Amino acid sequence: MNIMGKISNSKSRRGAELLEFTLVLLPLLAMTFVLLDAAWAIFEKSTMAYAVRAGLRVGVTTTGKQADDAKSDLTTMVKNSVQSSAGGLLGHSSIDPGWKNIKVHYYQPPEPGFSTPNKDMCDDPNGNKPGYIMTVSIEGYSLSPLVGRIFSWNQAVDNSASEVGAIAADLIEPSRDLPTKGSAP
Repeated sequence: MNIMGKISNSKSRRGAELLEFTLVLLPLLAMTFVLLDAAWAIFEKSTMAYAVRAGLRVGVTTTGKQADDAKSDLTTMVKNSVQSSAGGLLGHSSIDPGWKNIKVHYYQPPEPGFSTPNKDMCDDPNGNKPGYIMTVSIEGYSLSPLVGRIFSWNQAVDNSASEVGAIAADLIEPSRDLPTKGSAP
């Protein structure tokens, strides 16, 4: 084989390498963006779940003295705790504290042996008695995709947001020093 045969053979390989790189790069980028989008959604959902659990823990264990020292009420303390535990995802500013998606509810459980539904105690100023149920939730939080979703070449790119939420509930701890409930939800 002569030297000219080797040169022409290597030039044709370079074109094949470029074509193979292009054919591999596009699916690799698509899979990377899908993976990033899914990871971001999982991160936000787990952060929201952690935030409501942290807020609930504050809510069921806070005493009246702790609320008085903070110059606050129970519902406000719970919402502040959820806000600070959400890692900035719920937004925070002096104008809008980001509470529009945070809900705190108080329920009176049924008497033992009865199967009646829980009674909503949000309007009752004494709705935070020991043994009552407190629920803390994040509702209506929109998660926008990092990259638009393409389902087919015949449809427009889907950039619609998905709704993410979390909820936690527990019994309010026994205490002789109850904090003021505040305005719920």
